Amino acid sequence: MAGVTADHVFKTFGKQEVVKDFSLEVSDHEFLVLVGPSGCGKSTTLRMVAGLEEVSAGDLFIGERRVNDLPPQDRDVAMVFQNYALYPHMKVYDNLAFPLRMRHTPRPEIDRRVREAARMLALDELLQRYPRQLSGGQRQRVALGRAIVRNPQVFLMDEPLSNLDAKLRVQTRAELKRLHASLQVTTVYVTHDQVEAMTMGDRLVVMHDGKIQQVGSPGEIYTRPANVFVATFIGSPAMNVVAGRVEAGDFVADGGWRVSLPPGVPGVQARQGAQALLGIRPESLHLEKEVGPDHGGVVEAGVDLTEPLGAETLVHLTLGSDHLVGRVASNVSVHAGEKVRFALAPDGVHLFEVESEQRVA
Repeated sequence: MAGVTADHVFKTFGKQEVVKDFSLEVSDHEFLVLVGPSGCGKSTTLRMVAGLEEVSAGDLFIGERRVNDLPPQDRDVAMVFQNYALYPHMKVYDNLAFPLRMRHTPRPEIDRRVREAARMLALDELLQRYPRQLSGGQRQRVALGRAIVRNPQVFLMDEPLSNLDAKLRVQTRAELKRLHASLQVTTVYVTHDQVEAMTMGDRLVVMHDGKIQQVGSPGEIYTRPANVFVATFIGSPAMNVVAGRVEAGDFVADGGWRVSLPPGVPGVQARQGAQALLGIRPESLHLEKEVGPDHGGVVEAGVDLTEPLGAETLVHLTLGSDHLVGRVASNVSVHAGEKVRFALAPDGVHLFEVESEQRVA
């Protein structure tokens, strides 16, 4: 097994920079997730590690080896693609065995590894089927198995669950986590789905416009987002962000409303009298009757609509000219058209700089 290190890596296509000054260390055995919107450079970064794209500048290491100039077959990595990439004319057994045959592995060793991977992924009964006879989830497991049989130093996974339906994605996420716990192979996983990233990664690397925005555990990134992009990308529904200024411990929104900030919000003293962006997690907008002594001031808002989700309800609110989303328990009675009073819970309130959009320390 081995870690992966990127040292000031760039990737350009012509004059366009798609990965910019990417530096990161992936620890041995770690499950690291690259997450960000389409076009942010995460798949290109993964492909550079795999050797499918050349590094324009900087250095890539797998373990102690610099791999910039190594061909893919010599990097000892296994990649799982979004589209499965199975050979339709080969049965499952032969699809699993193919990478070992290409390396001239002895036949008994091929059989042992194929059957071990099949047992691990519950493919034992499917070895004599063709890919066309499999469901989407079964095909994805075959693609995973083809990576597993190689015993690589690093797994690289490029949105491997995006072709699955919602229920199967949840099931396969759990299978992947169990598989990683069993194999303990360093894994770099790419996704644009922030829920997938939060539930799977030991650490997340949030990317935007080719740059790393923040690196940290899912909990760190959710509770202390480095900037407005991270704050609004990680979390569903997204964090509410409102423009205004800080005055004597209050936030005066440009949209025409004012609220007392809860004690302990970082950066309040630093921004006194200055413009700022106020970030509020939906679950941190609490109904007045649920408010405890550690909450900020109460503000009245109009309810535009509600979205019942079973265990909880999303409430869309209008405050002046601003629109916010709150989250309440499903047994709380809230209806469109009524006025409600909300307060801010301190653990979900953040201040950001207006120009840089960075979190106020």
